[in-house]
Amino acid sequence: MSVLKTLDALRPGEKARVVEVRMEPSMLQTLEDLGIFAGAMTEVYYEGPLGRDPMAVFVRGSLIAIRRADAKHIHVTTEEFQLS
Repeated sequence: MSVLKTLDALRPGEKARVVEVRMEPSMLQTLEDLGIFAGAMTEVYYEGPLGRDPMAVFVRGSLIAIRRADAKHIHVTTEEFQLS
């Protein structure tokens, strides 16, 4: 079962696939240059103390830091696996 979230809702160790990035064009281009675009796999590596900024995310072999305010505009999907 797929679950839609925004990147800021993920915790360290969680993986997701980017579905859509909704940002103004200049920031969108910056994120695309860093490898964050539809279809890219991500994994949250670190979040600041008490869930604050910055958060660090693995994307396409690189570790990048991103503000939570920007991560709220990155829509991702995760897979939940349930045992029968």
